[in-house]
Amino acid sequence: MTSASQVRNEGHPYQNAELPVEQRVEDLLARMTVAEKAGQLFHSMLAMKPDGSTVEKGDPGMVALDTTHMVHGQYLTHFNLLGSHEPAAIARWQNTLQAMAADTRLGIPVTLSTDPRHAFTDNVGASFNAGAFSAWPEPLGLAALRDPQLVQDFADTVRREYLAVGFRVALHPQIDLATEPRWSRQNGTFGSDAALTSRLVRAYVRGLQGDRLGRHSVSAMVKHFPGGGPQKDGEDPHFPHGKEQVYPGGMRDLHLEPFKAAIDAGCAQMMPYYGQPIGTDWAEVGFGFNKDVVQGLLRDRLGFDGIVCTDWGLITDAEIFGELHQARAWGLESLSEAERVARVLDAGCDQFGGEACPELVVEVVESGRVPVYRLDASVRRVLREKFVLGLFDDPYVDVDRAAETVGRADFKDAGARAQRRSLTLLTNGRTTLPVTGRPKLYVKNVQEETAGTYGQVVADPADADLAILRLRTPYEPRANRFESFFHSGSLAFPDEELKQILDLLDAVPTVVCINLERAAVIPEIAERAAALIADYGASDDALLDVVFGRARPEGRLPFELPRSMEAVAASRPDVPDDTADPVFPHGAGLSL
Repeated sequence: MTSASQVRNEGHPYQNAELPVEQRVEDLLARMTVAEKAGQLFHSMLAMKPDGSTVEKGDPGMVALDTTHMVHGQYLTHFNLLGSHEPAAIARWQNTLQAMAADTRLGIPVTLSTDPRHAFTDNVGASFNAGAFSAWPEPLGLAALRDPQLVQDFADTVRREYLAVGFRVALHPQIDLATEPRWSRQNGTFGSDAALTSRLVRAYVRGLQGDRLGRHSVSAMVKHFPGGGPQKDGEDPHFPHGKEQVYPGGMRDLHLEPFKAAIDAGCAQMMPYYGQPIGTDWAEVGFGFNKDVVQGLLRDRLGFDGIVCTDWGLITDAEIFGELHQARAWGLESLSEAERVARVLDAGCDQFGGEACPELVVEVVESGRVPVYRLDASVRRVLREKFVLGLFDDPYVDVDRAAETVGRADFKDAGARAQRRSLTLLTNGRTTLPVTGRPKLYVKNVQEETAGTYGQVVADPADADLAILRLRTPYEPRANRFESFFHSGSLAFPDEELKQILDLLDAVPTVVCINLERAAVIPEIAERAAALIADYGASDDALLDVVFGRARPEGRLPFELPRSMEAVAASRPDVPDDTADPVFPHGAGLSL
């Protein structure tokens, strides 16, 4: 597929694949206007229609988007795809987008990114469920297995499925330490252990990028520097009531350890979080604006020279699902949008995540607030990666191959095995497991059709030999639609719901499986369940295979399970596994 722009630009050095990357970068940079350079500094959200066509002005969606304007009017070339779609449709859309980009004056190709989409979480602000992609446990489940080779194999599978549809940047791995039990983002982490997280992130980066970044790599955007776990009261800084990050235990350096490992492994990109550090020697402004943290710590002290992209939505207020959310300019709320842009660039960041306002970059450059050489430094980094990834030479993908590769049988089988292995057996009273024969089963939150292949499903617990109950970690519902995806607040079941659970446990021997997206407070359930299993994303088949002895659970808890909410409130947010007398300690787990 050849565009008019490619024909116009034939013979330009930056189009010559035989020249060194640095020479190609400098040639292209010299040809760019300030507006074209500004467009490269925005890594914006974009959506597509189910048939693979582009979303344009006036189309409905989570946020208002206009593909043609962003590509042709604003010169944006970095996009984060929202939503789950069929692989062939994604591939067609990707090729359409690349053709649109090729028809701009310079023909700079698009770099397409995605949040995680290989597990079970469906949060429009953080992760998508697997859909057509192979389904694996959440990162907590990979951590439960403590197996770097498995993590590398997983990331390599992600790489191959991403390449098939055109994703060239992974907005993961997330290597914050899960030290505040209430924090809503723990399900994307490798748990509370800094040393384990460091080992696993090395494997993850190798799986995505290979030994070095190249044409067959997916660039790893590691997040959230310098570690987003120590959130005050466990609230999330997507929202103003969760903006404060605190270190009462003095463990700030511990949270940096996984990021040092990621840099050593060669990660190509880094994302600072939203949090506003309180009570430290860092400036009390959000990390994306924080020169102490980005330039002083990440670049100067740790030596990172890759792309730094802010988390989404630091500059402008935005409507999400029709509700207004203020820009996450924590500590700098009074600044104008242009002043915020200048502060982000001054801090050492290269790109603005989730934004589409390049005119503000043009404004701060033309006014002299940001020198052209500073703009050029960031543009060099983002252009260089496009060249290294081979996007200037062949940005298109094979639609048929995409459909054949994504969700390939061997990928799905590997994910299914990992689901089973990651299950963590916490109690097994009177050796309830493994179950033999075909007992009468009462099931709740388990597909009856699936359970029927293992036993006889009955409608009344009184008629059952065994009950199987699946639960999710409790949380406090939030009224705001976007915030409702971020499960926060209490980790304990409300009294009425707990009574219903315990009544079942008292009526019939019950295998309880609880999905741990956070550290649930379940002492009564642990005491009265016939067997207790933790999962981090697993199908009903995976659970029942373990219950009936067709697979072995190998997982160990990636964080402790507290005894009470009082113990959680008394713990220090920056200190791993800091609650008094936990029901299960970090690393707990039994074997069958």
